[in-house]
Amino acid sequence: MSDPTAKILSARRGRHTAYNYQYILDVGAPDRKSAEKFLGKAVQWTTPGKKKLAIKGTISRVHGVRGKVVAQFEKGLPGQSFGTSVALA
Repeated sequence: MSDPTAKILSARRGRHTAYNYQYILDVGAPDRKSAEKFLGKAVQWTTPGKKKLAIKGTISRVHGVRGKVVAQFEKGLPGQSFGTSVALA
């Protein structure tokens, strides 16, 4: 069995501001209540290149009512990370 994963949907943003260290993730939860069990879990995105660098973060809060969550990473993710998956620890 493989490690559980989540998909990176977008950076958290407003009308005039983008939060470069916060990203919206789809963890596969159907609603807000079931997404709350992921709070505090560690996530890790690995670069696709030869070096396989890892950028770590944690899930900080629920986003909306459809089971999405917000994760705060230690540094900003590159644009190529959108649509890819992160490993849940």
